[in-house]
Amino acid sequence: MKLTKIHHVAIICSDYHKSKDFYVKKLGLTILKETYRAERDSYKLDLKVGHHTQIELFSFSSPPQRPSYPEATGLRHLAFEVENIEEAARELESQGIAVEPIRIDELTGKKFTFFEDPDKLPLELYART
Repeated sequence: MKLTKIHHVAIICSDYHKSKDFYVKKLGLTILKETYRAERDSYKLDLKVGHHTQIELFSFSSPPQRPSYPEATGLRHLAFEVENIEEAARELESQGIAVEPIRIDELTGKKFTFFEDPDKLPLELYART
């Protein structure tokens, strides 16, 4: 077996419309497909990230809270690569999204910072160069 890329990341949100607004309007991701599943009273929103990756945004009735931040077992955070991290951070802040101070990755020397989605899922911006 040879894994070739990450196809998608699935995220369960507590408020579908709020999270859809965040990922589409604030982060600028493109909607590939939106499906309402009546039998589950649930949405599935497929979002395009770059050229090869997707986010699947799910809504379910009363999903459990994330156990702790951010060192719960499981997904720690989701990182997005950006060309200009200072510009990307300013753009998020201009939309009322709190962004942590930009830091330098001690292993790679690249800049990074964190922010949160509406459910407090930690998201990272990571500089391409």
